[in-house]
Amino acid sequence: MNTVPQFDSLKFGEAALKLRSLRHELLSSNLVNADTPNYKARDIDFQSVLMQRLSGQASTNSVSLQRTHQGHIHMTSSVQSPQQMFRVGVQPSLDGNTVDPDIERGNFVKNAFFTEAAISFLGSSFRSRLSAITGQPS
Repeated sequence: MNTVPQFDSLKFGEAALKLRSLRHELLSSNLVNADTPNYKARDIDFQSVLMQRLSGQASTNSVSLQRTHQGHIHMTSSVQSPQQMFRVGVQPSLDGNTVDPDIERGNFVKNAFFTEAAISFLGSSFRSRLSAITGQPS
């Protein structure tokens, strides 16, 4: 039996919104570079990356910040960037570009729709929590 793990709605909403935003940037970049020779269309596997982030399995790269004075606090910053995949071209092109504008536009519009849904879900989660705190209906 396949069970879906339970997640906090705020954690889910935040992770989904961040990944949707990242995917939007990738798809935008693909569209902008549709005529760039040898450009390879990029994307992420949204579902698997989201599940990795929610289960804590996402890979993080640690970046050590340089201290310029002894009194500064030593810090490391962790950057989570999902593995990007390259889209296989549907039609071979003479210039090596793998962007198909029709496919990219379709993915862009679909991702925009899901981004709006994620924003709505997150807003609903905030309203529910605020209602529980204040005791007044939202």
